[in-house]
Amino acid sequence: MQSNFVISQTIPVRASLLVAALSLWLGGCGPSGIPGFGRSSAPNPSSTTVEATELSSPGEVGAGAVKVALIVPLTSASGQSQIGQSLRNAAELAVEEFGGKDVSIIVKDDQSSPAGARAAAQAALGEGAEIILGPLFAGNVREVSAVARGSGKPVIAFSTDTNAAGRGTYLLSFLAETYIERVLDYAASRGKRSMAALVPNNEYGRLAEAQFMAVAARKKIQVMTVETYTTTTLASVAQKIAALNDRIDSLFIPEQADAMANVAAALATAGVDSRRIQLLGTGVWNDARVLQVSGMQGAWFAAPDNAGFANFVTRYQRKFGSEPSRVATLAYDAAALVIVLARQQSSQRFSEAMLQNQTGFSGIDGIFRFRADGTTERGLAVLQISNGATNVLSPASRSFSSSGM
Repeated sequence: MQSNFVISQTIPVRASLLVAALSLWLGGCGPSGIPGFGRSSAPNPSSTTVEATELSSPGEVGAGAVKVALIVPLTSASGQSQIGQSLRNAAELAVEEFGGKDVSIIVKDDQSSPAGARAAAQAALGEGAEIILGPLFAGNVREVSAVARGSGKPVIAFSTDTNAAGRGTYLLSFLAETYIERVLDYAASRGKRSMAALVPNNEYGRLAEAQFMAVAARKKIQVMTVETYTTTTLASVAQKIAALNDRIDSLFIPEQADAMANVAAALATAGVDSRRIQLLGTGVWNDARVLQVSGMQGAWFAAPDNAGFANFVTRYQRKFGSEPSRVATLAYDAAALVIVLARQQSSQRFSEAMLQNQTGFSGIDGIFRFRADGTTERGLAVLQISNGATNVLSPASRSFSSSGM
């Protein structure tokens, strides 16, 4: 069974449903061989845009027969949620660019609470949703997953907490483990073999530390010390890092963007020379607040290629008149994926075999594929901070091997 459709303005793609393998393959789309929906150019309105009247009602986007739920935090205790609206808008943009006659996306507000998420999932499934996109927060994902599992429906959620993943619940998000694996792999390939870690005393820091230690062990990287800090202990901990002197060649810092100026200042004051000790981080550094810090120039981190997001921002701004949240691409890619799969006239369109296709998919932020445990493998670039911007040191992979990247 075959259907032809256009996923970018210039690249026609043929998607084939191989019933025996229940796997989505691609032909004629360039070197990656991966089904793609992260547009590299502006959409062609004549072929992809549906009439505005078909796009949305207050709780629904699109006009297709296949029902899809989108559960996002449109409101919270403090009022309207900009990030929730951004996720909703991104899904609407995907429907507009891929065609609103394939799916109807039922938009539900989880009110930024687990109870609200559970109620939203129950309501959406009651309205016939075959798959759920979202929610964003880990506790809400668990509630939605419990409801969806009881109905045998899959979930593509946006949380970064891998504890929320599981069979039938996939996290289409930017996971710390994928960032860390990529940047440490690159560092090791460049001869970096003796490292320390400077880890914030919070949940993200603890998760990143565990992954750092696991990857370092696999790569046979010597970890000289792991120092945990708070805002009050940062200066003294930076002194401990400085005392290592030439016993380390790299320093891993899994810190958020808003705190990196203080961290860099503490390291400089302590005498840590970032020109000799390579600073390593995760994709959260891909932020102007980090790129402009003088002490961060030369640092390496893993992240999606910026080009896809930049193009998405232009299209989003053209339609909505505002800038999207960085995570808005998750809702766009999830919506685009289910639209592509919905075109397969089969009850298996959202099956495990289809969603766990080993070839993977290509979205706004590059290639990705879902693992059986619900986590996501991504193709990431390694970037270097230079003069307030980024340079690509190692480009993102454009295809997956059968055993991994």
